[in-house]
Amino acid sequence: MKTKKLLFSLTILLSFFLMIACKSEVKKEEKSCCSEKVQKHVEWSKNSNIYEVNIRQYTPEGTLNAFADHLPRLKKMGVDILWLMPIQPIGEKNRKGTLGSYYAVKDYKAVNPEFGTLEDFKNLVKKVHDLDMHIILDWVANHSAWDHPWIESNPEWYLKDSTGNIISPVADWSDVAGFTYENQELRKAMIDALEYWVVETNIDGYRCDVAGMVPTEFWEDATSALMKHKHVFMLAEANVPEHHNYAFDMSYAWDMHFILNEIVTGEKTLEDIDNKLLKDLEEYPSDAYRMNFTSNHDENSWKGNAVKRLGPAKEVMAVFTLTASGMPLIYSGQEACLDKDLEFFEKDQIEWKECDITELYTKLLHLKKENKALWNGDFGGKMEKIVTSDDASIYAYSRIKDGQQVVSILNMSDKEIEFELNDFKTTYTLYEVFNGDQFEQNDKFTLDPWEFLVYATK
Repeated sequence: MKTKKLLFSLTILLSFFLMIACKSEVKKEEKSCCSEKVQKHVEWSKNSNIYEVNIRQYTPEGTLNAFADHLPRLKKMGVDILWLMPIQPIGEKNRKGTLGSYYAVKDYKAVNPEFGTLEDFKNLVKKVHDLDMHIILDWVANHSAWDHPWIESNPEWYLKDSTGNIISPVADWSDVAGFTYENQELRKAMIDALEYWVVETNIDGYRCDVAGMVPTEFWEDATSALMKHKHVFMLAEANVPEHHNYAFDMSYAWDMHFILNEIVTGEKTLEDIDNKLLKDLEEYPSDAYRMNFTSNHDENSWKGNAVKRLGPAKEVMAVFTLTASGMPLIYSGQEACLDKDLEFFEKDQIEWKECDITELYTKLLHLKKENKALWNGDFGGKMEKIVTSDDASIYAYSRIKDGQQVVSILNMSDKEIEFELNDFKTTYTLYEVFNGDQFEQNDKFTLDPWEFLVYATK
């Protein structure tokens, strides 16, 4: 049985290397024939992480100015990119709950007065930039609020049923009206609004809501228009490989997120992680950034907070998102062990408290910044699986780039595991990030349930 596991793992390793080589050749060919369509990632994104900001729930005031007081703390923790959920005015017609959804926008070129003013937002952007951080806005291109002026002035821009009535893009999304991107004037108006925030407030890009429900061609045109003003960073709420051809820097690693959840429940195994990594190597360009996460606003509000979903595994799963290939996301309050499902349409403030996971995020975010092995896309090192004597419970991998290495050893089970790393050799001197112990070749390890070790070069 051990021999079969070893052969399987070695096969995966060989497949990783072969696919990486093949993908690199494909990308070279694409670039040579379509150079005008190639978007190179903005320089500052190469070793960045991303943090989602829920303005309404962040502070008692729920304002941009109140959130700004948290910037020094987030900078100290190591946060790079701030993604703000939509800040525009929220529709009142067909509103859900008392305060409504951020994603029911009734004016694309205004700030929700509950959050502050345009000047407040400009000041926030400046403070973010002064701290050498970056800020992107959530953008809702697929639909608008029912009381957006375009409903009256340009009804031809909206989806309609067989009787000519404007409809929601999804039945359950009753508080919004869907757009039709067959209309070229809508495309122009939407791109104009996207350009407005870049030119007027100097933001650094966008997270694009339900990006897969809007034509890729539109996103490519939008990105081209924005690039004329500054080199923006674009995140797609989607997992569509073609988005990475030009339109977007990063997309959601949804499938991996679900696998991590289901490992905790016993519905998936570590082999599913291997299979997903192999599939992504087949489908996505090697320089594509994939966003790893254990929570976000949707998962927290509709499927449960990470503490409830992952329980004692929340730290080890966070370590995976922070050290595996891709860019890690932290949702508002996760660094304070947020243990409640935030109301989506009401005020429901985050409780800020002391939490052990704060140190975990701080150490690994700074490690990612400094150690090239953990950088994003082709800037970082490829994941190389380390075969262990218990591959059913222990997931171990190494990443190396430009003389720097990180080795992650994760107990993905609820049992204490004794194990060895089979034939793993390194020429680097490695130290455990949290306790400082030096890595010794041929060590035997014992990890408690859901425990982890992360070794790195200094």
